[in-house]
Amino acid sequence: MLRRVVRQSKFRHVFGQAVRNDQCYDDIRVSRVTWDSSFCAVNPKFVAIIIDASGGGAFLVLPLQKTGRIDKVYPTVCGHTGPVLDIDWCPHNDLVIASGSEDCTVMVWQIPEHGLETALSEPVVVLEGHSKRVGIVSWHPTARNVLLSAGCDNQIIIWNVGTGEAMINLEDMHPDVIFSVSWSRNGSLLCTACKDKKVRVIDPRKKKIVAEKDKAHEGVRPMRAIFLADGNIFTTGFSRMSERQLGLWKSDNMDEPICVQEMDTSNGVLLPFYDPDTNIVYLCGKGDSSIRYFEITDEAPFVHYLNTFSTKEPQRGMGYMPKRGLDVNKCEIARFYKLHERKCEPIIMTVPRKVSVFMSSNKYAVLSLLFYSVPSSSSFCILHCPPLFVCFLLSPPAQSDLFQDDLYPDTAGPDPTLEAEEWFAGKNGSPILISLKDGYISTKNRDLKVVKTNVLETKPATKATKAENISTVQKHASSQPSVVSEERMMSCNWCLYCGVLVLLLL
Repeated sequence: MLRRVVRQSKFRHVFGQAVRNDQCYDDIRVSRVTWDSSFCAVNPKFVAIIIDASGGGAFLVLPLQKTGRIDKVYPTVCGHTGPVLDIDWCPHNDLVIASGSEDCTVMVWQIPEHGLETALSEPVVVLEGHSKRVGIVSWHPTARNVLLSAGCDNQIIIWNVGTGEAMINLEDMHPDVIFSVSWSRNGSLLCTACKDKKVRVIDPRKKKIVAEKDKAHEGVRPMRAIFLADGNIFTTGFSRMSERQLGLWKSDNMDEPICVQEMDTSNGVLLPFYDPDTNIVYLCGKGDSSIRYFEITDEAPFVHYLNTFSTKEPQRGMGYMPKRGLDVNKCEIARFYKLHERKCEPIIMTVPRKVSVFMSSNKYAVLSLLFYSVPSSSSFCILHCPPLFVCFLLSPPAQSDLFQDDLYPDTAGPDPTLEAEEWFAGKNGSPILISLKDGYISTKNRDLKVVKTNVLETKPATKATKAENISTVQKHASSQPSVVSEERMMSCNWCLYCGVLVLLLL
């Protein structure tokens, strides 16, 4: 019996592709702050980018469709008095974003439905409690209006944004700077990476360290740690010899790793982006010009290298689109927003899927039909249009228009499972899942208001409807054409007919 050499995986051929230049966001002054955050946050409506700004901190919020050159006077979100270090969109409201800054504050902003028309300098709420700059902000994955912030004062604060109160303060658990914080799938636990080379698993409501690992990576460069869907922990860091590493750990017993792999000797910090639906981790190194992606399974070596997407320009930051913002009709499983020095470039990750064998064979059936069904008077068109048929024969296989169930299992939707008060009282809940088969359309628009009792006021909104405009072109021949003009007309009509068929099968 032959041993299987190549590991079978439907993601083995995932490939990345940058969009055209006219679909990028140009002339953006990306922040030059020396802080290892992504500098970019994306949701299905907007892309937010931290930029250089004089007299304080600011970031851009652009509708996804506003591509091309961005005017220098385009309005910004500019309420901070110091540089902005981190931003994060609320997973339960696509119009709400939080920002942390060197001015030691966290601000929560409400973006207008159609984007900014004037500069936004008044936040919905200002959260004050840190004594040093705030480098990390992260929303709770399942509870409405619960926000976490971590500062260089070595403490983590969890806020109830609806009341503007600091509900939990974890101030004695980290003796040094906190590099990263990650929520578990249901938001019951935290995973942190600290400058003291320890990875900690924390129950924030009990203010208790559940597990920790000393020297998960022995290098002095910053580490990152994130929770996976199955509860395991994925880490990136550096070895004692300054080689970049990735590691996989069990959250309940971190004495020994499940696996540790060495990658290369670059010095850029690896930012992990995780897709819980496909179990793929994308690693984007700051200063690198590539994105590596790995699939995590239960089979050794557990973290399987898939491929690398490379470009010429180094990346200064990276944004990651939630699953409900992807184009499922093109088998798109991830979309990144790569920050250059003066540009933001979307990068699409796609699983190649061919059309059925019937459709592939139909290409040649249609070609035969064209040759045998075209009238003899149209021989001019066939003989003088060889590029048409060359393109037809050499056209790449089309992607399937059918929904790919195996690529798009039900994913986390924008509806919260819990209210803030329920979570702080000790209740847990898994994310509410939605199907992407017909494309997800939000049915609610929520306004964020800071009150004493209620957090978000829900307003009924009309369901978004998609109007399909189908334009038809009718061609009318001349009523009394001459013999020559009639022959030319038929030739042109058949040429147009052939061209339409080629376009339909591309």
